[in-house]
Amino acid sequence: MKKKKREYLSSELVKSFARIHGFEDKLVAFEIKDFLEEYLDESLFSEIRSVNIENKCIIIKIISPLLKNDFKMRRSFYLKKFQDKFGEEKFNDLQIL
Repeated sequence: MKKKKREYLSSELVKSFARIHGFEDKLVAFEIKDFLEEYLDESLFSEIRSVNIENKCIIIKIISPLLKNDFKMRRSFYLKKFQDKFGEEKFNDLQIL
């Protein structure tokens, strides 16, 4: 099936709009949060307050001290998982707050 000249997928339009207006990182942060929702069980995921990206650094704010400690101990594991899924060039660090 051939695409017409002006036929786009809605996801392509959203990504293009985000790139133009400079909040592409926020879209990737939402994708990371969706990934964590699938990866963690519901009770653990509910402890994650927010996910943001600033200067190629993923910042995850976690409510639970136990989950926060687990993420800190496995920081390189999670960073590698995010880089594999979303691209190594997008992130170079992971902070757990």
